[in-house]
Amino acid sequence: MTADTPRTVTPQQAFDSLSRRPRDLLVDIRSTMEYLFVGHPVGAVHIPWIDEPDWVENPHFVAEVRKLLLGGIGDAGEDAPAVFLICRSGKRSIAAGHALVEAGIDNVYSVDEGFEGPLDGEHHRSTISGWRFRGLPWEQC
Repeated sequence: MTADTPRTVTPQQAFDSLSRRPRDLLVDIRSTMEYLFVGHPVGAVHIPWIDEPDWVENPHFVAEVRKLLLGGIGDAGEDAPAVFLICRSGKRSIAAGHALVEAGIDNVYSVDEGFEGPLDGEHHRSTISGWRFRGLPWEQC
């Protein structure tokens, strides 16, 4: 891990922090279709990193996260709000987290298993790991 890479946490660690610290944010960075139809963690805010129809990086991603922090960006140390990023399996959240850290937001975490986790031997998700597999609160539209 380099200085411009977000730290990684398990889904349970993210949930525990979010439960203890209401200022912390859980940002679901998956596409709109994933967020709506696959489901998402309860309380997650949706800011896509890459979205349809063009499947390009959201040029407003960092600014949208900054708006959510509502001025807490200047807080230092343990009181600074944490930003937890979650995607499908934990890969896109590393790239999005890198962009936030590079922009000066230091308290950034990637949920390493994501919402659905990796594919199993039969090409199914949510059977090995991930937020949903771990039985953490989620909802679906």
